[in-house]
Amino acid sequence: MPALNTLYRNYRDRVAFHVVYIEEAHPIDAWQVEDNLKDDVLVKSTQTAEERDHVAGICLAKLGIELPALVDEPDNRVERAYTAWPDRLYVVDRDGTIAYKSAPGPFGFKPAELEAALARISGTPQS
Repeated sequence: MPALNTLYRNYRDRVAFHVVYIEEAHPIDAWQVEDNLKDDVLVKSTQTAEERDHVAGICLAKLGIELPALVDEPDNRVERAYTAWPDRLYVVDRDGTIAYKSAPGPFGFKPAELEAALARISGTPQS
């Protein structure tokens, strides 16, 4: 997430940034991946808002995410509304229109495309 943190630092005075933590993509009781084992990210699927808040905090700390965070409810309404699983980047303009939607991450994350969208909606030249 270094590129996302850099964009956050460069644009946070002109654009509101939030990471929205949705359901865990690789919980130990479902689809665990080798990287999570290696990085000691071992969490279960969450059932309550409190559990999800706790796991979100672990995720943000382990990934070094600097952005302010919001946490989706256990019913996954935000994930469903934005087709956000496993993860996705969005830019929403002042009118609530989606100005940019990445392909599913992490392979679909293109920091240059995201920065172009941020520059466009904020009226700022790209850095």
